[in-house]
Amino acid sequence: MKLLISNDDGISALGIRTLANCLAEAGHHVTVVCPDRERSATGHGLTMHQPIRAEIVESIFHPAVKAWACDGTPSDCVKLALWALLESPPDLVLSGINQGANLGTEILYSGTVSAAMEGLIEGIPSIALSLTSHTSKDFQSAAKFSKILVEQLALKPLPGLMLLNVNVPAVKWEEIAGVTFTRQGIRRYVDVFDQRVDPRGKTYYWLTGEVLEDVEPPEGLNLPQNVPIDVHVIRKNYISVTPLQYNLTYGNALEQLSNWEFQFP
Repeated sequence: MKLLISNDDGISALGIRTLANCLAEAGHHVTVVCPDRERSATGHGLTMHQPIRAEIVESIFHPAVKAWACDGTPSDCVKLALWALLESPPDLVLSGINQGANLGTEILYSGTVSAAMEGLIEGIPSIALSLTSHTSKDFQSAAKFSKILVEQLALKPLPGLMLLNVNVPAVKWEEIAGVTFTRQGIRRYVDVFDQRVDPRGKTYYWLTGEVLEDVEPPEGLNLPQNVPIDVHVIRKNYISVTPLQYNLTYGNALEQLSNWEFQFP
């Protein structure tokens, strides 16, 4: 298959090298276009008021991989690849392997998910891949599953245009309990701004935060309640696969709001 791979951890990240090399060695046609530095938590930001530059990168990836480093956001990278760098559209857009989970409401901030979502917006099925650890450097299990998943999609394409948000536990392959399709959960954070003073006496703030709790999504979202939540299955060493779309319309609310009446002068 023809694959476009990006990320938000940057061109030097071990996760993207492991992913791209694994898929290239499996015989896929792999192109990498990703940020030239870490661009985590950038969401779906695009560069609008300055030029975007991309340079060919050599000697980092498998010899069969063609790679560019871009000074834009993850979404910039995918958009630039699809509209300027690639001669023809890929079969799949992959993003990752991210260093750290993208579960629950984290996906709203994730540059990893946003890069994959950019592919989806352009009509290409996409996959976001994350390793659920900020410290582990063993991406082999996640890469192995990505190879299996891509081979599955080559034989049996997705039934509709969607993004698969994949989170892989940071354990050895033999310890993976299985694969589970999930729905998006909710993660609540305690956000703390650490106030500091720079050498010039100016005050600045450093955002820190910890997960306070993982909670059930609110009722009325028209989601199947018998499907497990992503943040729950990861704790049991299951790979979580959540299908996502970019249309955020709250369907049930349209019916609930339909009887509202507005008075105009």
